[in-house]
Amino acid sequence: MGATRRAFATALGLVVAAAVAGADEPSGSDEPWVRVLLHSGGEPVRVGSSALRPGPDGLVLQGPNATGRWIAPGSEGFEGVRYRGRLVVRRTADGLAVVNEVPLERYVEGILLREVYPGWDAAVLRAQAVVARTYALYRRSRSRPERPWDLTAADDSQVYGGIAAEAPEARRAVAATRSEVLIFEGRPILAAYHSASGGRTASAQEVWGRAVPYLVSVPVDGEEVSPDTYWRISVSTATLGRALTGLGWSVGRVEDLRIAERSKSGRVRRVAVRGKDGSAEISGRDLRRAAGGLPSTLFEVRRDDDGYLFVGSGHGHGVGMSQWGARAMAQRGASYREILAKFYPGVRLRKQWGAGEEL
Repeated sequence: MGATRRAFATALGLVVAAAVAGADEPSGSDEPWVRVLLHSGGEPVRVGSSALRPGPDGLVLQGPNATGRWIAPGSEGFEGVRYRGRLVVRRTADGLAVVNEVPLERYVEGILLREVYPGWDAAVLRAQAVVARTYALYRRSRSRPERPWDLTAADDSQVYGGIAAEAPEARRAVAATRSEVLIFEGRPILAAYHSASGGRTASAQEVWGRAVPYLVSVPVDGEEVSPDTYWRISVSTATLGRALTGLGWSVGRVEDLRIAERSKSGRVRRVAVRGKDGSAEISGRDLRRAAGGLPSTLFEVRRDDDGYLFVGSGHGHGVGMSQWGARAMAQRGASYREILAKFYPGVRLRKQWGAGEEL
């Protein structure tokens, strides 16, 4: 089959192919949209019925219907997954970036049940909807002009599944909290969250080195049913040594490993490592990565036959809302507003569009 090819370029060398989703575009609404990165790389991609690849002068469309103006609704899909809103493809230094531009409420519907279980109490789903919406607006407010997206679709932002991830439980939770956002000093907060705290959340200061008034350490009850309440992971000395070398510490085969400092919430802040070829003191976060991605930095370490045994609790960075802690609160009768007040003390809940009243 002969392919029609045409390259497009702006003055900045970026080519945009926008998929316009007419029915998804809000009419007379001030609801914000967010931009979600679905793909970035040099390989060809398929968006709807069109194949696209990066060319030397911009974006190249391949196929019999390629024209100077490529239009496709987001519902036609990217790599087999359909989305609300529209799809935008840009030429980047690395190849192509495929971005879903989507109304915020539809975005939240597409991530909610990728972050919490559908069978959890309505109060947890509503709390998660508010937190996810707030986090998206926080990231949107800090977008850089040179980067054509606000969030990614993976767990380094929020896990986003498009239309396939939507469900009645998600739609009800989003509708019940429509436009509700957590606000501090007039702006959306950094609504951090994690799976399980291990009994106490961490402050932003101890994890990221920056104090945030509403991200402080609070006790958490009722996480015992979490699969990460208690975990054990064994790592050989050779594996640990190679991983540390990959992170920039060439200590060789690890001969001794001990916790040098803990944070106020009990998480490992610094670890002293002695190896066959040298010694180093590294952060608990770096050791977590070197040990193959430990669930959290709330752990003890012991020597075993072949290396080191890490015994710990919790999952995630520990800052902000514990999802399993929120579930426990809901089971005890707490409302979603009480859950939010617990994990983000001192913030306000406000409708950001529509009526715009404080709650």
